[in-house]
Amino acid sequence: MNGNRQAKARYATALRHRINAGREALKSQIGFFSRQFGEVPSEWKADDTRVTFADFAISEQLAMLLRRDFPEDDFCSEEASPMDEDQVLRAAFSWVLDPIDGTNNYALGFPVCAISLALLHEGQPVYGFLYEHATGSMLEGGPGQGLFRNRKRLNRDSLAAEAQTMLGLHYPMPPEIQRALEPLLARYRVRCLGSGALTLSQVATGYLSGAVDFRVKVWDLAAAYALCQAVDLSVRFIRESPFPLRKFNPGMDFCPYYAGSPAIIEAIESCLP
Repeated sequence: MNGNRQAKARYATALRHRINAGREALKSQIGFFSRQFGEVPSEWKADDTRVTFADFAISEQLAMLLRRDFPEDDFCSEEASPMDEDQVLRAAFSWVLDPIDGTNNYALGFPVCAISLALLHEGQPVYGFLYEHATGSMLEGGPGQGLFRNRKRLNRDSLAAEAQTMLGLHYPMPPEIQRALEPLLARYRVRCLGSGALTLSQVATGYLSGAVDFRVKVWDLAAAYALCQAVDLSVRFIRESPFPLRKFNPGMDFCPYYAGSPAIIEAIESCLP
């Protein structure tokens, strides 16, 4: 019994140190992110998504800072690993980064974009950080930790009670799924943000009632997944769950999911084939 308590205490200490370090590391990149916004040149990758110099620079800086403090941890970034190699995750803790989520918005000067950083333990997201450029604020939280904006606890129920019922979607989506969702599209308002991380994070805050997304990868949603867990919201994967994450590859497949309040989950499930 004493050994179990000691192990829990060691984990809690290790988690706390990483949460503090992750927050400060991400904050250190906000100035650079903001200076490059709408100014940095971009190019197109083979998967028809944009990438910028800022993606690589933020990835390198965050990797350096986190590896300095936690050299034993694994670090995964969309822009940091060879496309043709799997990175096997062997450490107890790992970090998953999307240096710029909503890169197309970012490059074009549209402020709906973010930095998304997730902390995983044994492959499961346990804490997430999301810098929202449009509001200049940071969301953070995880299961058992609560949900915070700029270190102030958020009350999701309060915001959700004031918000209209809205779904976050990401196009294009499979035609058969769009047809299946037509009853919901006729009933509810829809928001398409152009950022997978921000869409799921807004489900966590209560601005969005739910979301369906077929075009996100694990780095898009790992941090926001932890934010949803912080407020006990379901995120259900249409294929196999990417968690626990055991290996990482920038060429890995999409992770289609739906998420939301219990009522929205039920409504979505009644439509999906």
